[in-house]
Amino acid sequence: MPAGKPQILYITGMMRCGSTFVGNVLNELPGAVHIGERYFLWKNALLRDGTNSLCGCGLDLLKCEVWSGHLGEVDDRKARRLWGLQERHLRTRHTAARLAESRGRRDAPAEVGELSDAIAAVHHGITAANGPGLIIDSSKNAADAAVLARRQDLDVRLLHIVRDPRATVSSYLSPKQYLERMSAARTLSYWAGFNLASEAVGRSLGGGRYLRIRYEDFVRRPRAVTGKIARFTGHEDISAIGFDEDSSVLLGTNHTITGNPDRLQQGRVEIKRHEPWRDSMSRPGKLAAFAGVAPLMLRYGYHG
Repeated sequence: MPAGKPQILYITGMMRCGSTFVGNVLNELPGAVHIGERYFLWKNALLRDGTNSLCGCGLDLLKCEVWSGHLGEVDDRKARRLWGLQERHLRTRHTAARLAESRGRRDAPAEVGELSDAIAAVHHGITAANGPGLIIDSSKNAADAAVLARRQDLDVRLLHIVRDPRATVSSYLSPKQYLERMSAARTLSYWAGFNLASEAVGRSLGGGRYLRIRYEDFVRRPRAVTGKIARFTGHEDISAIGFDEDSSVLLGTNHTITGNPDRLQQGRVEIKRHEPWRDSMSRPGKLAAFAGVAPLMLRYGYHG
């Protein structure tokens, strides 16, 4: 890790890809902190307009020791502006434009520079509060990642997590708690778009800064895949992570923003290998999902 630069493992991919659980496992590495979906910080904490205003530690984001200091520097007016700029410039559909700017093919709008500085300030603030270490940002937004990756004051690596789209469709048809329901057709469209955008950012970074894993491989061999991710970030030793064989893991306190409600789990947590969609989804539904995104599924090693 370059001296003085916050090291960021940016997790990208489609929502419901397992990023919350993967991030919380990596949170157990010495010096690591999983901040969850930082993209929604200003919306959830200050504007109170998101899905959940709790930090993963269980406290309101405004009362959490990790977030309260930084949030005190941003008033509601600035939070509303930053959130609006994110929606205007950092959606998945903006990935191509942000990549073109990072390659010098076009000039970045001043608003993108303003956003970049504000987001980088969050990461520098986390580093100042927690000391040098690994920041795991699971915002899952390829355009956002492209903007951060071009900064010279940050060391950004991209972890692209892929999950079988049939599992993703099933998850969106039966959402947990505050998560929203989404149709199969829309889910498949998003799944393809998010993953293709993630690949594009990965190609721009090069092999040394981009790693793709399948969530299914992670839950089947969590210790081995966690080791692979850790080595990708420069961490050789994962002995501090409390795996019980490959069946469960001991999780401590995290400081995640929004994400799967399971982010609030602490203590010994079972690593679930069962894939409910295989039993709950009808055969026509499975075939329709496969047909909808078959080329990409096959590239990722998923078969009908």
